[in-house]
Amino acid sequence: MSPLEFVLQVVSAFVGVVAVAVLFQVPKKNLVLAGVTGAAGWFLELVAEEVSGNALLSYFLAAFLVAILSQIFARVSKAPVTLYLVTGILPLVPGVGMYRTVYYLLQSDHALTGYYLSYTLQIAGMIALAIFVVDSCFKRLYQRKKKS
Repeated sequence: MSPLEFVLQVVSAFVGVVAVAVLFQVPKKNLVLAGVTGAAGWFLELVAEEVSGNALLSYFLAAFLVAILSQIFARVSKAPVTLYLVTGILPLVPGVGMYRTVYYLLQSDHALTGYYLSYTLQIAGMIALAIFVVDSCFKRLYQRKKKS
């Protein structure tokens, strides 16, 4: 991937997340941080996949970063975590995989339907796992802080 294409994808992720955040009526003061969350996640996904060649690992790491940034930005801006998490995770959602699954299902190509369904579910599972791990860690840290 050329550097220009790389930058274009990250900027597009930022713009796309901000646009969706506007549709979700995210307050104006939070739009930039929401865009940064999505762009950072997409940036890491591109870099990790380029370096490792493993899509599942790259999606896990990217979702992990999005979840961490969402937690941090929510505390800094005193806003709900979901404000950043829902919008920031959008560039990682495997929509193309679902499209291909349905497309090949309609074409009666069961082998490719199964392949894309499995691949899409694996990516979605990695995203969910990363969010769960980060959320659990932050809850644990917050509980310790409360007890002290």
